[in-house]
Amino acid sequence: MLHIFVGEDDFSIRQALEGIKKGIGDATALMTNTTVLDGREVTVEQLRNACDTVPFLSEKRLVIVERLPERFGPGERTGGKKKAGRTDGTNGEHQKFADALKDLPPFTEAVIIGAEVKTKDMGKNPLLKALAPLTKIQSFPLMKDIQLRQWIERRVRLAGGSITPAATALLSRFVGNDLWTMSSEVDKLLMYAGSSPIEEKDVRDVVSYAQEANVFAMIDAILEMRTGYAQRLMQQLLKGGVVPAQLLVLLSRQVRIIFQVKEMRLNRVNRADMQKKLGLTSDFLLTKAWEQADRYSPKRLRELYQCLLETDIAIKTGKLEGDLAMNILVVELGQKDVISTR
Repeated sequence: MLHIFVGEDDFSIRQALEGIKKGIGDATALMTNTTVLDGREVTVEQLRNACDTVPFLSEKRLVIVERLPERFGPGERTGGKKKAGRTDGTNGEHQKFADALKDLPPFTEAVIIGAEVKTKDMGKNPLLKALAPLTKIQSFPLMKDIQLRQWIERRVRLAGGSITPAATALLSRFVGNDLWTMSSEVDKLLMYAGSSPIEEKDVRDVVSYAQEANVFAMIDAILEMRTGYAQRLMQQLLKGGVVPAQLLVLLSRQVRIIFQVKEMRLNRVNRADMQKKLGLTSDFLLTKAWEQADRYSPKRLRELYQCLLETDIAIKTGKLEGDLAMNILVVELGQKDVISTR
């Protein structure tokens, strides 16, 4: 039987693949009867041989082909040319692969995975067009908004827990549509809440992204010279287990992200590519950086970055204790004209 999974939601694709594995039967026997092929390099002959090989001491064999649809997709271009290894299907190679997947032996479960294929590009992919008459193509786009919140609620419910709507909304904002991270955070919240419903406070206490959200808020307070509020946020982060050196790293990272967002916006990079280049798995974090890039001048950000560097040196050389150095930093940055005294 042939299965085709495409889309950027890698977590859901892997869950679907696990469902196929469980349906096949004995996990131990499956280990010796599973072949994983790299679709970027595999030949038609290699694929056909893998599918036609009789399973050893088992009724089924599993053939997984990763990234084969991407080989025939539009892909990214460099200098007006397609990336190496990609083809537009004009040479008929896509049809040869489709023919190899027709009339599979009854003992073979073949799974074609295209985790980088976007839903909007499926109709442009010649391989997927050729495979469409053979089986249903299952699409797994990234979840957003209400769909993501429903996924959170369902996962909590299936685990025997409950979560308030406000906590669900906050969790989706903090983590975004990275379901690998989301599933981990949900598991932590379930353990933390126990038999009680998961509430907003639990999300703020447990979810790691809440710390980064507070770092953003602290940057806001520092740049807006709200010294008292910035100090309270800093103490909250320190009490939450963030050591001064780690806090400096987080602050420096966020300032660097704001600078990069400014630069990429000038170069007209779209939000999706921007988020990918910055390595941000949460829409919330990109939105905050986007807003701060609008509100703060390069001069003010350079002042902040220079003071962060000097504070880092003061802590590492033993000139100042970490907590004291951070308090001095916040007070110093609360002045209109930042003057280094170190």
